[in-house]
Amino acid sequence: MSEERLREKLRKIEALYAGAATAGEKSAAGAAAERIRRQFEAASKKERDEEFKFSISDPWSRQLFIALCRRYGIKPFRYTRMHRQTVMVRAPASFVQLTLWPEFEELSGALAAHLDEITRKIIKEEVHEAT
Repeated sequence: MSEERLREKLRKIEALYAGAATAGEKSAAGAAAERIRRQFEAASKKERDEEFKFSISDPWSRQLFIALCRRYGIKPFRYTRMHRQTVMVRAPASFVQLTLWPEFEELSGALAAHLDEITRKIIKEEVHEAT
């Protein structure tokens, strides 16, 4: 998977969670992110923020989750003496359960598949050079 194909896949995943209806909307990642931010704001007005604790051991996935939170205006944090893998957020439960976490899981899966493909390609090249 090339970097551009990965970016396109990530845009499509984001558009899916933004509720994009047309192909044109699906290609507009910035508009999709803005729609998700509006969903977050609407949920914030209807519901009280709750505190959520996530334990994400993979550093790449953790960075992805933190970046996704920040993109939508959620400030991730940790309490003193919490493990590095722990990420805390305060957000409406409906937004976390219906948008943030499912989107993260899909994005994380796409990232893992991309990294796996790159790793396999490198190993294959090294084996080929050694023979």
